[in-house]
Amino acid sequence: QVQLVESGGGLVQAGDSLRLSCAASGSTSLTYRMGWFRQAPGKEREFVAAIIWSGGITDYADSVKGRFTISRDNAKKTVYLQMNSLKPEDTAIYYCAGGMYAARSYSYWGQGTQVTVSS
Repeated sequence: QVQLVESGGGLVQAGDSLRLSCAASGSTSLTYRMGWFRQAPGKEREFVAAIIWSGGITDYADSVKGRFTISRDNAKKTVYLQMNSLKPEDTAIYYCAGGMYAARSYSYWGQGTQVTVSS
């Protein structure tokens, strides 16, 4: 099993920055890629960004390209989401997820961290 713990959420104003962290533990070798997702009130969960542990290839949702940056520290088994130029519409619970190699879906999920952006 893989355990994922997010941290770094909070209340900020529009235009501010936040950095989320996701610490992975347990059988982390099971994970091939790590992703960030978010879910706003009354909306479905949506993809934000993803990164491959090996090689660091990244992918982003169009809504966050140029503002958010996903990165990883393999030694610490931690994934980060640097969020700049935050907008009120970025308000959501942000979840970290781990996906296994060749799997289309993510198998492991954290408990989420709240990000609130005020206008």
